[in-house]
Amino acid sequence: MCSVVGYVGKNLSRSFVMEGLTRLEYRGYDSAGFACLHPQDHRVIYTKSQGGVSNLLKNFEKSPIDGFLGMGHTRWSTHGVISTENAHPQFDCKKMISIVHNGIIENHHELRLSLMQAGHIFQSQTDTETIAHLFESLLTTHKNIKDAVVGLVNRLEGAYAFAILMTPYPDMMLVVRKRSPLCIGSGDDEMFIASDMLAFAGKTNKMLFLPDESFAFIRKNSIELFDFKGTALQPHFQIVDIPWTSDMKQGYEHFMLKEICEQKRVIQDTVNKYRAQEHEVYQKMGLVAQQVKELQRITLVGCGTSWHAARVAQFFFETIARVRVDVGLASEMRYLPFFLEKNSIAIGISQSGETADTLEALRFLREQSVHTIALVNVPSSTMVRETRGALSVYAGPEVAVASTKAFAAQVTALYWLAHKIALEKGLINERALKTAENELLVAAEILESAMDQYKREIVQKLAPYYAQFKQALFLGRHISYPFAQEASLKLKEISYIFTDCYPAAELKHGPLALVDKEMPIFIFSILDPVIYQKLVSNAQEVKARSGHLIAFAFEGQKELIELADTAFVIPRVNPLLGPLAMTGLMQLFNYHIARVLNRPIDKPRNLAKSLTVE
Repeated sequence: MCSVVGYVGKNLSRSFVMEGLTRLEYRGYDSAGFACLHPQDHRVIYTKSQGGVSNLLKNFEKSPIDGFLGMGHTRWSTHGVISTENAHPQFDCKKMISIVHNGIIENHHELRLSLMQAGHIFQSQTDTETIAHLFESLLTTHKNIKDAVVGLVNRLEGAYAFAILMTPYPDMMLVVRKRSPLCIGSGDDEMFIASDMLAFAGKTNKMLFLPDESFAFIRKNSIELFDFKGTALQPHFQIVDIPWTSDMKQGYEHFMLKEICEQKRVIQDTVNKYRAQEHEVYQKMGLVAQQVKELQRITLVGCGTSWHAARVAQFFFETIARVRVDVGLASEMRYLPFFLEKNSIAIGISQSGETADTLEALRFLREQSVHTIALVNVPSSTMVRETRGALSVYAGPEVAVASTKAFAAQVTALYWLAHKIALEKGLINERALKTAENELLVAAEILESAMDQYKREIVQKLAPYYAQFKQALFLGRHISYPFAQEASLKLKEISYIFTDCYPAAELKHGPLALVDKEMPIFIFSILDPVIYQKLVSNAQEVKARSGHLIAFAFEGQKELIELADTAFVIPRVNPLLGPLAMTGLMQLFNYHIARVLNRPIDKPRNLAKSLTVE
């Protein structure tokens, strides 16, 4: 979840590295650092700071270091407290080796003990420093650097990507990748290195995605690429155009607000792309029509917001396509019994396509001979390269840590896909698919109009009032329950208000003990008339205990609206699209509560956007 950015070339490196770190700061912002080789004597020079890139930039006012080989890092802490000592870069004993690292070295404790016994002195609590000291040791016992790297990677356990500068090699950077993303951009007598190609946008479109379990020696105009056995590999560059604008906020106060307000367009773009690619969709998934007709089981895999999208989509596939669906929390899947079934597929859902838990779950499923498919927002991601098929969601770059428009795009794509599978199975006709596309477009309009309707009231009255509470409870039923879970997650991660979420019927089985006038209860309605009446009964249980009720309801749901202390009333849509229609309003309300509390909304404490460690 850290960001790694490096440069080797004809120009001084600091400008590119710092710009790249700023672009990738969503990956971690506990601390930051920069290292380069001195242009004259090639010694390692560096600076580090606690906090984000802005703090690091202040260091250059006192120490304006720069060099033609340079690298930087922003950290999301795993090993060791947030401190300057634990910030990257890390070093060997003589500070002739400098390293920046993303990932986890799982056997670092044993390695550290053996290295300390051999006389190495450690300056940090990080697993990263272990790599530098181990490499220092191996360079003295191997006849050349390539053999030393092979020895290094065969001693390290875990998932990692790192870059190393070395005083004895003043024209070269070493990069290593195992199950953690790292890519290289090629320019004119210069090479760019980063954990996300967004760092290269506007610099080059010629990309090399470092193969898994490989390392490379990079000079300004050459790359020597090897696998972990030391066998030479042929670098395969590809042309990838990356959208970027220097004013990505486009006047919005926060990226999150901008991304909330983009959701109507995102839904429209996703529908239009899928509509245009209707006859190619099975090919993109790595399937043929007959496999789809015989499909009996779908496993949906995700984490966090993507897991909530999967749980909403379970209702789509089971109701519309009549296919059994299992929804797996990626971090748990590998550790549970797995039962292989014929005619099954697995879809891994991720905004970044780099989510470590989801990647590992898909690798596990692939080992079980399951056909794996990635549903991602980044078509060049590791998840796409490692699965047998892939579909894109068309959200565009999402910068805020709390996902908003990617969730809407995922739900949209999965609703369309459920209808496409139903069409192939003969359960619906072509007209029904077109109707579903139009229903999505209607939901997009309602999503935006609901925000417009309540925006002023939220800003002026509701957000300041509800920001006073220290805790909240979220309730839903049927398809609105996983959506309530997503709403609960959004409020807690950006406002730091404690929230919990339950199926509404479970109130009486314990959580009702929490209900009083100091506990706001968010309840998300549903358009199924039978389930709606049950939800009203649950709302009455809350009011009978003096609970404070905030209802997200639909037009005509008079009983629930009248029970609520605060009611948001939304036009009716297809019942399965109720969560999508409520999405923007829910996010906007939570956003403004966090804004009243003056939280760092785009970068909540302790969190990072791209979760590349398990």
